[in-house]
Amino acid sequence: MTRKKILLTVTTYPLPSRAYDELVCTAGILEDGSWIRLYPVPFSFLTGLKRSGVVQQTKYTWIELDVEKRTDDFRPESHSPRDYEFKDLVLGERLDTTHNWDARKKICLQNVYTNLTQLIEDSKAPTNVSLATFKPAAITGFEAEEDTADWKPVWQALRQQLLLFGETPEEPKKAFPKVPYKFYYRFKDDAGRESRMMIEDWEIGSLYWNCLRDAGNDTQKALEKVRLKFDVDFRLNKDLYLFLGTTKEWHLRRSPNPFVIIGVFYPKIESQLSLF
Repeated sequence: MTRKKILLTVTTYPLPSRAYDELVCTAGILEDGSWIRLYPVPFSFLTGLKRSGVVQQTKYTWIELDVEKRTDDFRPESHSPRDYEFKDLVLGERLDTTHNWDARKKICLQNVYTNLTQLIEDSKAPTNVSLATFKPAAITGFEAEEDTADWKPVWQALRQQLLLFGETPEEPKKAFPKVPYKFYYRFKDDAGRESRMMIEDWEIGSLYWNCLRDAGNDTQKALEKVRLKFDVDFRLNKDLYLFLGTTKEWHLRRSPNPFVIIGVFYPKIESQLSLF
């Protein structure tokens, strides 16, 4: 058992491709810049944690809690909360976006990969790296691919996770509707290697549902709104970094590339003049 201070940076949208207890995975960065994966976690981690009776956004919030290394997961970053009631959880400061995300950059950009071949090599034994901050040389495309609109096979698993943490066992399909699309980035690394990776971030799933609501349930308009943010805005205006992670299954199988995009980090592009 070890007590950790973690800056929460990533929460994945529930996906049927993940194992039961990894359906929702939260990851963060320690003060020294190293990564940690935490699962299972309560779904309240998706919507915010309470501090003095007030719900505080989870992302980029410091937390302290006791964790245990998972003995059933070979990935070195993988841990579980020691207390599933989270009585030992201390909720700390939330880092804001002032000075173009300066406080967040100091933590999140301490160790950055720019070469995908090197990262994949490091994901092999004995190091088994499974979480990383990655800086693409260029984003070359954004794609939305139609997917099944139903995920009945994992509803029971979702319900089990709700019950595990004493949360209201709301019908999972209502609490976490299945996003009927898969989203991907195409990008190049610093050696010109081209890749296509799925985006599993909670943020893009939530964005899709908000856009669908604002578009009066017009799917094509909603997809265009998602594209305008993740492709047009991010590509033209943001200094984009990708948080990459592996799923245990594909990492264990030693897939040629076991990584997916589990989060995006997007401060504004700074002009040279603003640096002086």
